[in-house]
Amino acid sequence: MSQNDRHKPGYLSLIRGNRAFRYLWCGQIISLTGDWFNLIASAALIATLTQSGTAVGGLFVVRMLAPFLVSPIAGVVADRYNRKTIAVSTDLLRCFVVLGFLLVREPQHAWLVYVLTAIQSASQGFYFPAWNSILPDITNSGELGIANALASATWSVMLAFGAALGGLVSGIAGVYPAFAIDALTFLLSALILYRMPYRSALTSAAATSIVAGIQQYLDGLGYLRRHIDTFSIAIHKGMLGLLIIGFYQVIQVAIAERYFPIGEGGSISLGLIYVMSGIGSGIGPILGRNWARDRDRRLRLMIALGYVCAIGGFILSATLLSFPVILLGALLRGVGGGLIWVLGTQLLLQIVPNEVRGRVFSTEFALYSLFAAISSGATGWLIDSSLAVGGTLMLGAALITIPTALWLLWIYFGKRELAPAAAPSA
Repeated sequence: MSQNDRHKPGYLSLIRGNRAFRYLWCGQIISLTGDWFNLIASAALIATLTQSGTAVGGLFVVRMLAPFLVSPIAGVVADRYNRKTIAVSTDLLRCFVVLGFLLVREPQHAWLVYVLTAIQSASQGFYFPAWNSILPDITNSGELGIANALASATWSVMLAFGAALGGLVSGIAGVYPAFAIDALTFLLSALILYRMPYRSALTSAAATSIVAGIQQYLDGLGYLRRHIDTFSIAIHKGMLGLLIIGFYQVIQVAIAERYFPIGEGGSISLGLIYVMSGIGSGIGPILGRNWARDRDRRLRLMIALGYVCAIGGFILSATLLSFPVILLGALLRGVGGGLIWVLGTQLLLQIVPNEVRGRVFSTEFALYSLFAAISSGATGWLIDSSLAVGGTLMLGAALITIPTALWLLWIYFGKRELAPAAAPSA
């Protein structure tokens, strides 16, 4: 057992003792606050302008599809160039793009929401693989699990806080102040990340030709093809996008606007639903990791539990009995989604080597984006069909049982890969 394994830091000691992580974490807090402002405001804006579930679904299709389209380039960029520079650059780009939402004032301007959302989401396709790949660069083996859990919990807390604040601002003051605040948060995040002490861990020289970049991406796909266990973990975010997040993110807009509207366009209702989802996605991974620690098999079992929780949340929400019941369903769905996302990321951080990490995370995010886009479009259409909201949720619950069963079969009968930290040298 290594010294790092014997003396793993706590959350506070990690924040105090690791300056680079402290900067990365603070930038994440500020940036995510604005993200949820933007999501609440843009969803409420398009729902108000169009009064169409299909149009709302289309917004989420754009949000998800744009990162997928740039993922082949984004993964290569994250493995060839300074990851800190990528994160700072994309923050600055999003700052200026978000200001464009202030121009959308009439129903005939709705197309601009989709264009700006596409640019903003495409930049996120570069940001997240770079950000995820930075984390192991600035932590040692004893800190990595704690850092990933804290970063994931922060995402959930800021979902709850940012969505509540965004829903409140959008519902009382209107959506446009929310867009302005979002732009400011991206600027502040870029400034904080710029000050982060970071030295790239990449050793290979960056190739200059497009052909070389494409070949690098294909090599990353080849890595996943040769490492089936790694692919089986990476595909979870795709299933999360297809069957859980893609479904729910469109449905919750319809629930807030049509069934329990509070504030302009149901903005406050939507914000409260996101709050409960955020609380759930924060609590779930923390409790799951406290039991699993960094043990491979236990992490996998917690992912299976995440699917079960999501099924329960869908069934509860489908009753549409009252707004508190909807909030409880959102909480349970958040627990499930958080377990799948966070502990799946933890498994990949433990087994994927640095040289292909950016491409693996990029491919994982691409799968999530593509499947969530498909799901969002289909869900918007289903809501406007005879199934309506309750029937669509029950259909989603039934479909989630498929990856649940397949994953349990893989846990018990599949061939797992050995994490580097668990090699015989330890």
